[in-house]
Amino acid sequence: MIRSELIQKIADENPHLYQRDVERIVNTIFEEIIDAMSRGDRVELRGFGAFSVKKRDSRTGRNPRTGESVEVEEKFVPFFKTGKLLRDRLNGK
Repeated sequence: MIRSELIQKIADENPHLYQRDVERIVNTIFEEIIDAMSRGDRVELRGFGAFSVKKRDSRTGRNPRTGESVEVEEKFVPFFKTGKLLRDRLNGK
């Protein structure tokens, strides 16, 4: 499912809301998650999962084309851990 499909589904299930308002709500939710993660905060959606940021240390990597060693700088990457409810539904429990 992509963002526009999510917006359309929510708008269809809530006919009392305008689609532009639903779009604004969905975009606001995503922006708040992004803002919180950029500050290094953890975002937990009960039953769904938790978004957090992990730090990857600098390391020596390898260029796959040339085989040459390259230095990879430290960086922060997004991490998602599924919630118990989501895991159970995916496994048919």
